[in-house]
Amino acid sequence: MKIGIDTEYAAEVLTHGGLVGIPTETVYGLAGNATDEHVVKKIFKAKNRPSYDPLIVHLHAVEEVKKYVRDCPDELYDVAHHFWPGPLTILLPKKSTIPDCTTSGSELVGLRVPNHALTLDLLRRIPFPLAAPSANPFSYISPTTAQHVLDQLSDQVDYILDGGPCGIGVESTIVSYLDGKLKIHREGGISREAFESYGIKTWNGTAATMANVPGNFFKHYSPLTPVQIIDAVNEIPVNVHESGLIYFGDSMNVSGFKEVLNISPQGNLNECARNLFGAMRNMDRMNLNCIYIMKFPDREIGRALNDRIERAAVKRKIKST
Repeated sequence: MKIGIDTEYAAEVLTHGGLVGIPTETVYGLAGNATDEHVVKKIFKAKNRPSYDPLIVHLHAVEEVKKYVRDCPDELYDVAHHFWPGPLTILLPKKSTIPDCTTSGSELVGLRVPNHALTLDLLRRIPFPLAAPSANPFSYISPTTAQHVLDQLSDQVDYILDGGPCGIGVESTIVSYLDGKLKIHREGGISREAFESYGIKTWNGTAATMANVPGNFFKHYSPLTPVQIIDAVNEIPVNVHESGLIYFGDSMNVSGFKEVLNISPQGNLNECARNLFGAMRNMDRMNLNCIYIMKFPDREIGRALNDRIERAAVKRKIKST
C-alpha cells in the first residue's frame, strides 16, 4: 500500500477496480468506481458498513450531473453552481448508470463536487464518478488526515492520496428540493445561514425523511471511549481524574482532568470544526474512562458539530475508576 500525491497512479488503481483514500475539504473518503457494483460492495466490506447506508457520489463538475440523474430542477442547478466545488451533497433521482447498491436501493443518489485540488485532478483523469464514504470503520470518528486513514484502513486501501489536513473537518450538508425550498437532511459544512444569505429558504427534514441518508444513524462519529456532552465547564462532575475534556474559548479552570484539549482558544467555530475529530481520536487513544465535550453554539457550523457529538454520545457505560 502506497501513500503520496500521485493522482495518475491513483487513477490507475481506481480504473482497475481498486480503492483509494482521497482528501476532500470535509473528511477523507474511501473511494471507488460508483458505477461498478463489485467495487461498491468492496467499499461496504472494507468499512464494515451496512448495505442499507447509501454512499455519496463525487463528480468533478456540475456539468457531470446530467449523466447520472433523470431530472434536476433549474433552481438546484443554480444552487450547485453557487456552492460547488464545496461541502454540499444534493439528493436527486438517479439513472440506471448508478447501481442500486450505491444508493442502498433508494431512487435518489447524493451527488457532490468536492473542493480539493488533488481529488478534482483525480476525478478528471477517470471516466467514472467516485463513491466515497468517510475512510474509517463504520460508525467511528471520521478521518481528517491521511494518517488517520493509514492507521485504520491500511489493509483495505490500495493507495492513499495525501492532501494534508481537511480544511473544513466536518462532512457535507445533505439537501433535497421541494416546493421551492431546500430540505436539509444532514447539517454539515454549509450552514443554513449560508443558504439564506444566498436567498434560499430552508427547512429541516423529518426523522422519516432523514433515515436513508448517509451519516444519520443514531450512533455515529463515535470513539470507543464513552462521550458526554456538557453545556458549560461548571457542569462537569467532581470525579474526572480519569477523564478528558474537549472545549473551546478562553482559558478557564479545567483542573482535575487527566487530559484537556482546547480546539479553538478564540472560540472560532470553523477552527473547532477543523480540530474536533482529530481531538476525539487523540483522546480515544489515552485510555480514559470518559471524554467530555463542550456543546457548541446552535448556529452556523456549530449545528453540524452538535449533531456529530450528539451521535457520538449515544449512552454507553462509563468505566469505573
